[in-house]
Amino acid sequence: QVQLVESGGGLVQPGGSLRLSCVPSRSIFNAYDMSWYRQAPGKQRDLVATITSGGTTNYVDSVKGRFTISRDNAKKTVYLQMNSLKPEDTAVYYCNAKAIFVKADYWGQGTQVTVSS
Repeated sequence: QVQLVESGGGLVQPGGSLRLSCVPSRSIFNAYDMSWYRQAPGKQRDLVATITSGGTTNYVDSVKGRFTISRDNAKKTVYLQMNSLKPEDTAVYYCNAKAIFVKADYWGQGTQVTVSS
């Protein structure tokens, strides 16, 4: 079992920046792909960005060039740096850990990001 704790959400004006953090309860980066998802009110939960166990990153088109996913193995933390935020980025953001060798999938509790003037 893995618990994921997210932090860093909040209210920001359009064009601003936020950095989300996700800390797993144990060291898992060598065996899990880590992702950020988001869910806006009344919409489905969508994938935003992934960093694989090997360090490869992927992004949904709508955030390319604005968001950066990264991880710090020493701090056991995954980050989502969000720049040039837009009102349409408003959502609850969830951290996800998906095992690559076994069938296991874990979610954090979510952190609210609101982009508004």
